[in-house]
Amino acid sequence: MLLTKSSSDHDADCFFIASGHGDSGRPWFGRLPCWEVSQCRWPPEVEALPVVSSSLIDTSLLSSGGIDEAVRGAAQRGTPLYALEAKLLEQLRPDVIITQDLCRVCAVSGDDLSQVGAQVVSLGPRTIAEVAQVVRDLAETLGVRQRGGEVAGAMLERIERVRASVRGLPRLRVFLAEWLDPPFASGHWIPEMVEAAGGEEVLGRVGALSVRTTWEAVAHARPDVVIVAPCGFDEERSRLESTKVKVDCPVVAVDADRYFARPAPSIAQGVELLQKIFQRIASEGVPPVSGNRSG
Repeated sequence: MLLTKSSSDHDADCFFIASGHGDSGRPWFGRLPCWEVSQCRWPPEVEALPVVSSSLIDTSLLSSGGIDEAVRGAAQRGTPLYALEAKLLEQLRPDVIITQDLCRVCAVSGDDLSQVGAQVVSLGPRTIAEVAQVVRDLAETLGVRQRGGEVAGAMLERIERVRASVRGLPRLRVFLAEWLDPPFASGHWIPEMVEAAGGEEVLGRVGALSVRTTWEAVAHARPDVVIVAPCGFDEERSRLESTKVKVDCPVVAVDADRYFARPAPSIAQGVELLQKIFQRIASEGVPPVSGNRSG
């Protein structure tokens, strides 16, 4: 995220969410972005903005297995995954850049931005409570402390309402896949989202890194449902990839990019979505969005 000076050299009242943060690009505090990175897809208006960072791997042409192979190959060669538009950054003259260091695969890291000449604030929440604190901290940085408290509080309130509504009910055993080929068990705040919605994550661990697993291990964990939520994929892309998953339970594709992967207030909507999925499966035994069973 850049907080910039305007062309007239007055303080700009605008910014953009980038590098894995924000409500998939949605402004938290009532101000629209000025510039963006290639991963921002929401709100739709951001797609018309100049791009200051882009992936060097065209993931639109690759399967999840192909993306994993390309990323691992780049890591072995020591080549970067993202390109920064240095001249554009120089023209923008940012005062503050907010980025993330949760995952070097997902976005530009703080180290990559250290030479830009702006204040770089790197955020790395691992739990729902820490996501809320990130919102407050970001608001403090932007000089809108009260609004940050309101946004964080509203997010936590929505999640708590769902948690209270499922308290005492039978819980579904859930495997939420943050990647498919190879499969990765969920980490950070996502197992908490599953728990708040009335599920029990069979392999994911709260506050921990997402870890590589196998489909054999998933089958051994006996999930009642597999949620397909590959990091960075929208619902359409997740649904396409979900057809490759062969397990003896419903398989449901979701918009991971919008509601799960980003540490933003939209995770409250992700919890609400999971609750609806779990309720539908518990009552009817079928997935509400998409799915396939082995055999």
